[in-house]
Amino acid sequence: MPNFAYVSINDKGEPVNGYIEQPDRNSVIRALTKQGLKPISIKESKKGLLLSKLKNMLTSSNKVKSDHLVMFTRQLSAMIGAGVPILRALNALADHISESPALKRILINVISDIEAGSTLGEALAKYPNTFNDIYINMIKAGESAGIIEEILKRLALQQEKNMSMRKKIKSSMAYPVVLLSITVLAFFGLMIFIVPKIGDVMKGLGGEDAQLPVLTQVMLDISSFIISFWYLIIIGLVAIIYGVSVYLKTKKGRRQFHFILLKLPMINKILVKIAIARFARTFSALIEAGVAVLEALDVTSRAVGNVIYEEAIVKAEEEVKNGKPLSSVIESNPIFPPIVSQMLSVGEETGQTDKILVKVAEFYEEEVDTAIQGISSIIEPVMIVIMGSMVGLIAASVMLPIAGLAETIK
Repeated sequence: MPNFAYVSINDKGEPVNGYIEQPDRNSVIRALTKQGLKPISIKESKKGLLLSKLKNMLTSSNKVKSDHLVMFTRQLSAMIGAGVPILRALNALADHISESPALKRILINVISDIEAGSTLGEALAKYPNTFNDIYINMIKAGESAGIIEEILKRLALQQEKNMSMRKKIKSSMAYPVVLLSITVLAFFGLMIFIVPKIGDVMKGLGGEDAQLPVLTQVMLDISSFIISFWYLIIIGLVAIIYGVSVYLKTKKGRRQFHFILLKLPMINKILVKIAIARFARTFSALIEAGVAVLEALDVTSRAVGNVIYEEAIVKAEEEVKNGKPLSSVIESNPIFPPIVSQMLSVGEETGQTDKILVKVAEFYEEEVDTAIQGISSIIEPVMIVIMGSMVGLIAASVMLPIAGLAETIK
């Protein structure tokens, strides 16, 4: 969209200069007039466009936390429900937001866009890093149907559910990650500081030509390699991490990674339940908001968080476009559990697809909680066994030569 530099006068006769994005000069005049400004000069400006892009980059670099976005959505819903106009509600929220400077900046820009003639959905769509496709589509549907208050309530509820699921997954993974980090640090600490000293003691007792057990010699060789070539290890690890992260950002890499995850035992069941829960809740929310089925499927495909399921939903969208009912399309795809197609079929027959899918989402969200608790209880003893095995190997590498020396002394 073109960016214009303008010079104008306000009601007090004071000059007001700035930049504004509008399709043409007439739109700029209308937008300035709505703000109570009298245009004097309007020129298309590349500098203003660069400043606008820089401002958007700075705004998008600071992410808005999920709980701040949920609070904003609930407060905006309450104010609109109380009869407060959208602009006044946004101004009030922008004035009182102190926890999230990024959200405050976004709201100031959104207010400016709405004053210039944009709708709320169009203004929020300029910040995809904060307001995703689901949020924007539901807001636009709510504006079209005149039920923006109800839509905001549903959005807040959906965000709370998603945030709750993410927090549970992160909290369940925190303990295994800490144990794994301690294990790795302990391994390198023993190899760098303890094992070399043990090797010196063994050679001091048995002489330089002493034959050490295979396990002890292997541990000493590993320790020597780490000490001598630590920089190569660091460079290698950084290169591997960087290469994997770059590959996973590609379409092919993400697909292969998600395909492998869905084949891993134990983990695959949790990932399937998470994907189904997201599909059911997102699709039901969009349908309930009045979004067309095909558009709802398109948006939902990008919200499930798994490329394999995204491709399946996109394929389902094509078949629904050709006249097939969604329940039969889902039923023919083995990656969807049978209960999903059965519940969809009931929803299509009764005209309550949105309510039926909410029940499916709630069921799978509870299943995810149970599965996460189960896998957490398994991971803990597994990590303890790994740490114990590592310590046991080092202890054995020390005790074997000592036992050998004792036999020699006898």
